[in-house]
Amino acid sequence: MIRKILVTVFMTLIIVTCNNCGNASRLPDWVKTVGAQAKPAGKHQVTVAFQNDTIPATQQIQAAIDECAAQGGGRVDFASGVYLTGAVFVKSNVELHIGKEVTLKAVNNEAAFPEIPTRVAGVEMVWPSAIINVIDAENASVTGEGTIDGDGKYLWDKYWEMRRDYEKRGLRWIVDYDCKRVRSLLVSGSKNVTIDGLTFLRAGFWTVQVLYSSYCTVSNVTIRNNMGGHGPSTDGIDIDSSHHILVEGCDIDCNDDNICLKAGRDADGLRVNRPTEYVFIRNCTARKGAGLMTCGSETSGGIRHIYCADSRSLGTSAALRIKSAMTRGGVVEHIYMDNVTTDSTRFILNCDMNWNPSYSYSSLPKEYEGQELPTHWNVMLQQVPPEQGTPHFRNVYLSNIKGTHTGTLVNCVGSEQSVIQNVELTDMDIQAGKAGVIRYTENFVIKNVKLQTPDGSNLEESNNTGLDVAL
Repeated sequence: MIRKILVTVFMTLIIVTCNNCGNASRLPDWVKTVGAQAKPAGKHQVTVAFQNDTIPATQQIQAAIDECAAQGGGRVDFASGVYLTGAVFVKSNVELHIGKEVTLKAVNNEAAFPEIPTRVAGVEMVWPSAIINVIDAENASVTGEGTIDGDGKYLWDKYWEMRRDYEKRGLRWIVDYDCKRVRSLLVSGSKNVTIDGLTFLRAGFWTVQVLYSSYCTVSNVTIRNNMGGHGPSTDGIDIDSSHHILVEGCDIDCNDDNICLKAGRDADGLRVNRPTEYVFIRNCTARKGAGLMTCGSETSGGIRHIYCADSRSLGTSAALRIKSAMTRGGVVEHIYMDNVTTDSTRFILNCDMNWNPSYSYSSLPKEYEGQELPTHWNVMLQQVPPEQGTPHFRNVYLSNIKGTHTGTLVNCVGSEQSVIQNVELTDMDIQAGKAGVIRYTENFVIKNVKLQTPDGSNLEESNNTGLDVAL
């Protein structure tokens, strides 16, 4: 009898534990291999204490990092306070620790962020360095409960002024590249990098970009980019042609994609041909922004094996957004989203192969023909053959989604040239304004989905094969 009671109690504990851990049993084996596998080595410690309301501490911060690296690695700390800074560069085996009472505030001087070869919005070009840069490094980290304030409104204003002018001249497609704005944190060409615990404010452009890197962790980061204005293209976290990345415990409010997977744009992205793959996103919250998880629009190198679990979408445009253009190419596949709650989200799933045409397609106005153009203009104007430019979306799975105050369950539109293949929406409870649209798909399945709409409207569907919908 006692043994029976103990067995019953033991089984109850297993059930309670499993109910509190999401759907761990469903996770693919590769999720165990993502994230930083090593931390900075070395025991040298340096503390930065230089503070001045008008003079940047850039040189003092960089000197502390360099000293730490020269001594075999260790940790750079700060005395409490606010530090004005330009670009600083974290080196291998160095931890830059920004404590709770510390703020690094970017100076409003573009010259303080020297241009470097990098990639922005899918195109390799020279661009301002970030506030904090981890480039060609291993076993480095940027940690702490402190704040990195991009103070980016002067760059937002610069962008809107340029965009109004460029749109009048038929140059909407290039303004984002000509208006060079400062990112908050860049990890590039690096391995085993950890970004943990920080608060980012008012990024001038993208907030955290992980580019051409592997085995990196971005955890417990808070991003607030809409303070004091409307920050255009202030993505939260961009994983760009990188692999084995862990993003967890992050809370993001921004004005574009909250967590975004990217892999190059058009001819330049096809040339580089580096995928983003094996990315695990868990326990994250997206607030204002374009997507809790977005794939694209830079899809040229391919985006695959992406898993988002146990997360929330609160006031975000989409829970899962997949977007590209008919000049991008690339395959987006094996995309998973499981155990997500949404509130006031416009779409649960939004797939678009012809996203934002005025931005996505490059066309030189006649008055510029025959003129000497900037290098990145010529790169953007390279024509992509249709057979290379057609993107492909397939093997997309969403499950265990609970949504309230939703706009639309699904908007999934492929094309005659590229039908969207193998999409499944299962085990959902959604309150929505309407069911949505499905066009040009193959093997699209909706099962065990409870959908409540005000008028009981059905899905609009056409040009689909193997459609299996039970609502």
